[in-house]
Amino acid sequence: MDDELHERIRAVITGVPAGTVATYGDIAALSGAPSPRLVGRVLAEDGHDLPWHRILRADGTPAPHLAHEQLERLRAEGVLADGPRVDLRKYRRQVEPDSADGPDTLF
Repeated sequence: MDDELHERIRAVITGVPAGTVATYGDIAALSGAPSPRLVGRVLAEDGHDLPWHRILRADGTPAPHLAHEQLERLRAEGVLADGPRVDLRKYRRQVEPDSADGPDTLF
């Protein structure tokens, strides 16, 4: 992965505000990453200083090995889970085109 893509992924993750969530796929689409798995790789290798807990799987569940801590952090921000799943219809950050010739952004 090139450094530019890596930094775009980090920037999009940083843009997910407290009290909302995004999926790995959302981040991939907004950053131009070819796969949501690449977003997971960036978080695993270089996500310690990012709001990693706001990024969920497409079904609204956290990564199994981080589930307890991730759901705790989300709860502290007002994002409540129903069992192990966050209601994406309620808490997912919506995407809006930035401009006709620019990238999409989270608003």
